[in-house]
Amino acid sequence: MQEALGRVYGRWRKIARLGNPAGYAQTVLVNTFLSHRRRRASSEQATDTFDEVAVSDPDPSLRLTLLRALSALPPQDRAVLVLRFWEDRSVEETATVLQLSASGVRSRSSRALERIRAVLGDQLDELVRH
Repeated sequence: MQEALGRVYGRWRKIARLGNPAGYAQTVLVNTFLSHRRRRASSEQATDTFDEVAVSDPDPSLRLTLLRALSALPPQDRAVLVLRFWEDRSVEETATVLQLSASGVRSRSSRALERIRAVLGDQLDELVRH
């Protein structure tokens, strides 16, 4: 209602000259309502209960170790590794997202993997075995 009122108020000089300003206001109200109903957010309901979802991560210690190792990398290298290997995106998709060339993604990926192997060191063999 308030949004419709704001729209009508902003054009009131033009609307007042029309033969039926009340009809115009009603049309604006209906169109605003329909537009709101089409939005995805209008169908969302606030709740204080959540469904119980099982964690599908088989090894939380591996995840935490990888996150720690990733945090030691520069932001650009971290972004390349996360997009390429965590989100399983192609070189081209990663290049588009990061606004790099495909060869830039490949070289950054290679260097970042070397750095992460150096950070993990001996832990890498233990993590792979599990």
